[in-house]
Amino acid sequence: MEYCILGLLSREPMYGWQLSETLVRSGLIASIGTLYPVLARLRERGLVTTFEDATGTGPVRKYYRLTGSGEELLANFRDQWPTFSLTVGSMIRGEDPDLPTDPASDSPLDPPLEGTTPDA
Repeated sequence: MEYCILGLLSREPMYGWQLSETLVRSGLIASIGTLYPVLARLRERGLVTTFEDATGTGPVRKYYRLTGSGEELLANFRDQWPTFSLTVGSMIRGEDPDLPTDPASDSPLDPPLEGTTPDA
């Protein structure tokens, strides 16, 4: 879910309720209460930052946006995602998880790097 949040924030800064609605609609979280601990961890790790903005009609909203570190981590994950998803897909289908090869060199693509997930 962390990378989904980073991906959403890569498009635009969003406030918590906005993020929650998108993630609930997608079936990735059950409620907004699930979101805030994840946002706190991402913030503690320096992957997102916050700012406040007045709505004009209601209370001030706290917005979340990616930091440079968050953008870098997301870019690395995006590079690794095709290999990772193919490997996991093979495993859950009970198939041999042959690593896909780079068509240009016919050598295996790099596997996901250790320690690149927000929870690592």
